Amino acid sequence: MAAQKINEGLEHLAKAEKYLKTGFLKWKPDYDSAASEYGKAAVAFKNAKQFEQAKDACLREAVAHENNRAYLFQAYEQAGMMLKEMQKLPEAVQLIEKASMMYLENGTPDTAAMALERAGKLIENVDPDKAVQLYQQTANVFENEERLRQAVELLGKASRLLVRGRRFDEAALSIQKEKNIYKEIENYPTCYKKTIAQVLVHLHRNDYVAAERCVRESYSIPGFNGSEDCAALEQLLEGYDQQDQDQVSEVCNSPLFKYMDNDYAKLGLSLVVPGGGVKKKVAAPPQAQPEGAPAPAAPAEEEEDEYAGGLC
Repeated sequence: MAAQKINEGLEHLAKAEKYLKTGFLKWKPDYDSAASEYGKAAVAFKNAKQFEQAKDACLREAVAHENNRAYLFQAYEQAGMMLKEMQKLPEAVQLIEKASMMYLENGTPDTAAMALERAGKLIENVDPDKAVQLYQQTANVFENEERLRQAVELLGKASRLLVRGRRFDEAALSIQKEKNIYKEIENYPTCYKKTIAQVLVHLHRNDYVAAERCVRESYSIPGFNGSEDCAALEQLLEGYDQQDQDQVSEVCNSPLFKYMDNDYAKLGLSLVVPGGGVKKKVAAPPQAQPEGAPAPAAPAEEEEDEYAGGLC
């Protein structure tokens, strides 16, 4: 079967070369017919799992389509997909990016965005930084076309990859952009979730002030003040500020935090208060003491306890 498909591909290549030849009665190459034959050759080689030959046929098809722009872009993208089958992912992404730029220049931004997103998915596990760049480019294309829901979805992918790579400064900016778009399209409950994500990122940056500011600014979002998200964040910030690891862990282990996107849930579970996570004891409520009973000893943490037993 494979040998038959290879022979079929070679026959299509031979026909394509014939269409490109000129002679006494044929002054111009027949590029359209040649491109068609190269495309058929690529399919035959792909079915025979001869991906290198399939990729070459796609690139030849692209060259033959120089005067037919839409087909040219598709040919470059198809060549990229052949490289993907060969596990040559950086080279595949490079060709798909080239195709997407051509789609943009040709006035088909939707197709360009879909090509960029495909490229991001291809490279995500190999080169997350490149995937972030591609997802952000895709989001920009969608945003320029005022397709905000698609744009914010791609920004979310970029944000999660930035968090996974512990690029917290960039993640904070990316999440803020997500939040702004969700606010613009009036998806307020998701704004609350993005505020939680922001706070976790800022606390991992050791920036309590920025985390507190995020919560304070979110009071202007309809419904946030009085929501369970707001109450949980206030409790989280209080515990963090008081270096109460038990309180912080209790909040971060609540369903509200645990069932967030996995990357943010992990941030919550790994959050440690300043000072190494030693709980700051909170005084128990006073209880009635019998008359004449000695007063309870002061906590050992207080400075005056250093000499509580005297100097001897």
